[in-house]
Amino acid sequence: MKPIRLMSGFFTVGIWTFLSRIMGFIRDMMVAAYLGSGPAAEAFLVAFSLPNMFRRFFAEGAFNMAFVPMFAKKLESGDGAEEFAQDAFVGMAFILTIFTVIGIVAMPGLVLLMASGFAGDTRFDLAVEYGRLAFPYILFISLAALVSGVLNATGRFMAAAAAPVVLNIVFIIAVLIGAALGREGSDVLGVGIDKALGIQIGDTLALSVPLAGIAQLALVWWAAKRAGFTLGFSRRPRMTPELKRLAIIAAPAALAGGVMQINLLVGRQVASFYEGAVAWLNYADRLYQLPLGVVGIAVGVVLLPDLSRRLKAGDEQGSHTQISRAAEVSLALTIPSAVALMVIPFTLASVLFQRGATTVDDAAAIAMAVAIYGLGLPAFVLQKILQPLYYAREDTKRPFYFAVVAMVVNVVLAVGLSPVIGWIAPAIATTLAGWAMFGLLAFGARGFGLAAKFDARFHKRIWRILAASAVMGVTIWFANVALQTLLGQPWWRGIGLVILVALGNLVYFGTGQLIGAFKLSEFKSALKRG
Repeated sequence: MKPIRLMSGFFTVGIWTFLSRIMGFIRDMMVAAYLGSGPAAEAFLVAFSLPNMFRRFFAEGAFNMAFVPMFAKKLESGDGAEEFAQDAFVGMAFILTIFTVIGIVAMPGLVLLMASGFAGDTRFDLAVEYGRLAFPYILFISLAALVSGVLNATGRFMAAAAAPVVLNIVFIIAVLIGAALGREGSDVLGVGIDKALGIQIGDTLALSVPLAGIAQLALVWWAAKRAGFTLGFSRRPRMTPELKRLAIIAAPAALAGGVMQINLLVGRQVASFYEGAVAWLNYADRLYQLPLGVVGIAVGVVLLPDLSRRLKAGDEQGSHTQISRAAEVSLALTIPSAVALMVIPFTLASVLFQRGATTVDDAAAIAMAVAIYGLGLPAFVLQKILQPLYYAREDTKRPFYFAVVAMVVNVVLAVGLSPVIGWIAPAIATTLAGWAMFGLLAFGARGFGLAAKFDARFHKRIWRILAASAVMGVTIWFANVALQTLLGQPWWRGIGLVILVALGNLVYFGTGQLIGAFKLSEFKSALKRG
């Protein structure tokens, strides 16, 4: 089995994730323009978060963290990898079909669990309706995540990384269809166009969710078939010794995933008691998820199978080098992104979201959350680098214990601060809990030996990366103030943001090259070597 090319895999996943996030921005900009932070927007966001929450719990979280290392090691040893994947595919489909039916029936209770502040108003009924339409997504996207794990373990990252782009394309088409049908409905039903648009776009978006899941599953299934893994329903579910071991390993990761979802649940519950806050936090989340997805998630996706196979082969020095380079590249891209989120949050929020139904007050609220999430961005990325060290060793218990501690931090801060500072408490709690989780993961990894340590080159360059980021931050802050004066009209804001992004990149990469934070030639040669 050929080795996984870490850097080329990272850039493949990163580029496709970047495209997905850009498409997601376009989708959210359209939703914000048509729906703003109104009832239909908040109801759909809660409804869509339900299958997404369980997706992270079943597929991308617990299951994949256990499945990918086991499958990668079977590939390395040639020990029945395809049969193992087939059994897991059928078993997951069986369990999630039952779960989907239960979720649709129990949707009113799930909505209350997610956003009890909706009780007694129109948002609750809309969220239940949208949730029932969207919930089957969990079945299709979880199977897609399993197939993506098969592809990632074989070093084929493109199809799995491209699948979220399909999701956002389907959503954008749904918004356009909903807008067209909503305008017709305002004439037929005799209601205002804003109300008709909100109802119709919400309905169309909810219907498009499972359709997007089917499209994503079809894409990765076809790619897996081309790679020689044809997964289907040719056999009935059965509990094999390998699946029993998979369940045992996945159980703590499932609990850890459940803990992380409790964090999201607590934040949404607090936000649901403040009108518009669910939408504000969601739009802010989209902004910080761009660098997190492009960098942190991309590196994590590639590192897990690579470290698993190196561990099987006893290559400790290779693991040491790979995790050092992954951390160096990740932070070289993440830290300046975090600085930009903290320095020019209102410019970002207003250009991307302030139009149509979204007002300047909405943009200001979004900007506040963006700045706070930006402060936590490096912690979220470092978590993605450290977690594979545990999962590659099939150690899922300690990440669960650490997640429990982080959950307590999150709950205490979100609930405790909300009476004092209001709706922004969940954002502050999320950021501080993220840093707590990173600290615990770093402390626990001390016993993993050389493979868990960053090398001398990383320690030398991280301070220079911080210095280059600080220079960039000061530059774009002053440039932002000047541009607000020169380009004060609303239609110039987009041009101003483009100028800021270009200037920030020029200053950061120029300063970084000058002071030795990195060498651009190294990125090119690393990509060629993989």
